[in-house]
Amino acid sequence: SLDYCVVKIPRWDLAKFNKVSTKIGSSMKSVGEVMSIGRTFEEAFQKALRMVDENVNGFDPNIKKVNENELKEPTDKRMFVLAAALKNGFSVEKLYELTKIDKWFLEKFKNIIDYYKTLEKLDSGTITSDILKQAKKMGFSDKQIASAIKSTEVAIRKLREEFKITPFVKQIDTVAAEWPATTNYLYLTYNGSTHDIEFPGEFVMVLGSGVYRIGSSVEFDWCAVGCLRELRNQGKKTIMINYNPETVSTDYDMSDRLYFEEISFEVVMDIYDIERPSGVILS
Repeated sequence: SLDYCVVKIPRWDLAKFNKVSTKIGSSMKSVGEVMSIGRTFEEAFQKALRMVDENVNGFDPNIKKVNENELKEPTDKRMFVLAAALKNGFSVEKLYELTKIDKWFLEKFKNIIDYYKTLEKLDSGTITSDILKQAKKMGFSDKQIASAIKSTEVAIRKLREEFKITPFVKQIDTVAAEWPATTNYLYLTYNGSTHDIEFPGEFVMVLGSGVYRIGSSVEFDWCAVGCLRELRNQGKKTIMINYNPETVSTDYDMSDRLYFEEISFEVVMDIYDIERPSGVILS
């Protein structure tokens, strides 16, 4: 019954300071965190990386160069050094020696990079429905697939819609199948075959403000919460999209439906197409 996987990643804003060490240890340096939900580790992990930084496409091997010292001593960007190392043929054994990251995780990271290599051999003419579907199941975003096969996000989206590859809305079961779950914690996944809920339409969709940063914190969440409360006062049903577990807007009783999801063009449009809300408000 516990069919979902949650990944939380801290956000470090170390680039905003001069002379600060980028090494991370037991001292608290992060300024916020994200939480993503999927049905496989690969899916949830890639989503979470995009949530932390909207300029990142996922577990991307082309962001950083391989550097063994950086693999030995964790930094805020070690994940991307790891991706580059896997792409350059480092074995799981070797990476385990360097990073001491559990092999279970290293195998999952390798799955992502291996699939990335598969995609890079294709172009927009040769990519099949099955390959595209498998990429979506592993948490690849349209933009990420587009960069691998030298296409554009919009083209991939159109292709995906032609192939009828769209995500399913799943509900987090907070009572471990003891009795029917009625929570409004929702997430999208491609690892499913049915929706868990009905879509009557007529909701109003409010977009949250995402991960906390230096200079953009709880006061922005207050805008979203104020918006939800006012809509509720007017008798309207609300949908919240946000992925920050530290906020009030992601409390279970703030909105009628809460999507713990990325706030990106792709995901917001996917939810919009499924829910058909009467409007969208940017908080």
